Amino acid sequence: MSASTSPLIRQRGRESYEITYAAMRAFTDARTAQTVDELWIVEHPPVFTLGLAGDPTHVLDAHDIPVVQTDRGGEVTYHGPGQVVIYLLLDLRRNHADARIFARELVNKIEQAVIDTLAAYNLACERKAGAPGIYLSDGPLQGAKIAALGLKIRGNGCTYHGVSLNVAMDLTPFSWINPCGYEGLITIDMQSLGAQATLNAVQNALAEKLTHSLSG
Repeated sequence: MSASTSPLIRQRGRESYEITYAAMRAFTDARTAQTVDELWIVEHPPVFTLGLAGDPTHVLDAHDIPVVQTDRGGEVTYHGPGQVVIYLLLDLRRNHADARIFARELVNKIEQAVIDTLAAYNLACERKAGAPGIYLSDGPLQGAKIAALGLKIRGNGCTYHGVSLNVAMDLTPFSWINPCGYEGLITIDMQSLGAQATLNAVQNALAEKLTHSLSG
């Protein structure tokens, strides 16, 4: 498979986190050197997910929302309706001999795809060193988090999990956790910033940006 081959995009609709998580692991277990990379677009019902080394005390009060332990990196985050979630099922060794080095480049590519997607809606955002995700870069809410990122990279260079971008959500559950392990971190969505965007439009825009970035 050449470096220019684009990932296959699958739209899974609204699906429980547990079903998607099991499917990602099964896909990765079964894949071979010939398996085409895929991007899965999904919207989850309310769920908190904990990273592999995540501290459960960062879940302050779950309010009956399920808390699922996962094998991705990072701390606790929230997924819910009105949020774009794209999972990246990739084989990093296919075109990159040292998958560990490319993993850092991959995170940069994912974050840049989010920044570019938001820029199209006139939302200026940026990275923060040591804190994966995307944050507002100006205005009264500068530093608020609008997108989260967490990956699992197996020893064979195959990845799953991915990125979430808040479009038009009930943001209240973010106040019931320390998002990504940061006490008092403000979390925001595109709708609250005045962006007129449908979930489907942002799903497609981010998938396109990711595909372009990963195929380059």
